[in-house]
Amino acid sequence: MGTYIDTLVRWVITPLLLTIAAVILYAVLRALRWSKRQALGLAIISPWIIGFIGFTAYPLLHSLCLSFTKSNIFGGSEWVGLDNYIRLFTKDIEFWKSVRITLLYALLSMPIGVIGALLLAILLNNQIKGIGTFRTIYFMPAVLPEVAVALLWRWMFNSESGIINHAISPILHLTGSPAPDWFGDADYVLIAFIIMSVWGIFGTNTVVFLAGLQGVPKSLYEAAEIDGATGLRKFWHITVPQISPVILLQVIMGMIGALQVFTIAMFVRPTSAAGKFMNQLVYERGFTQLKMGEASAVAWVLFIIILFLTLLIFRSSPAWVHYESEMQR
Repeated sequence: MGTYIDTLVRWVITPLLLTIAAVILYAVLRALRWSKRQALGLAIISPWIIGFIGFTAYPLLHSLCLSFTKSNIFGGSEWVGLDNYIRLFTKDIEFWKSVRITLLYALLSMPIGVIGALLLAILLNNQIKGIGTFRTIYFMPAVLPEVAVALLWRWMFNSESGIINHAISPILHLTGSPAPDWFGDADYVLIAFIIMSVWGIFGTNTVVFLAGLQGVPKSLYEAAEIDGATGLRKFWHITVPQISPVILLQVIMGMIGALQVFTIAMFVRPTSAAGKFMNQLVYERGFTQLKMGEASAVAWVLFIIILFLTLLIFRSSPAWVHYESEMQR
């Protein structure tokens, strides 16, 4: 009972302290001659600012400092400069395998997710009887726990009793090939994860594309039909340009999500011979091997890869992303 009371007290004290901090901030800003509206606005968002500094900015900077040290989770650290990064790039065999499988997975699964979600959204954009039910069904994967999904895929890919091997067994019999050991054979691991990435077509990605499609003016399609445009031409010359900002968003978010894959990889436990995803490597170095310095270094390399690819996508966007305001000018 005491534990519950302590938790309740913390739940009461935390918002109370944040409210007091907001009131003090408001008073200080007003004393500094800020306008009432500006002071009130900053005071209202101050709890978020405190949370961002305490739970995002500080851990981020602290992990950067840790990447230049030799430290473990139980405390005690020694400054080693760039040694962690040098070791990763020159001596760590696992690191390059990790970079390879992570990048390949992201570059192969992201187009499947974006194109698949777009095609599914086009189907769900049709006004037919019961379309609301179909939209609900296709959104359900977004609310399912990742752990449950990972265990489901692990069972489906089971080399002996999995439904996937059972489905392809006629082809295997015809070719005389053995049933693939999806997570035990390094040659099949990446293929298995790409198949699992198809799951990402459903859920939020489809809903975002559906919202974008419903925002395309119908007058554009009507004008194209008068000019004799076919369905494919309307899709390529009207739909794609009109929703290109949404496609840009989905490409960036899909790339970032694929590079940060973790939960499914941890629960399906593929063979280490294929390499570990970078987030897996971060977890194992930090919380299994207790090498927080190396774990932080891997995390920052992953951050730089994500930043580079995101900037690359943004840099290429003027060539294929079209905004209505720019077209009007």
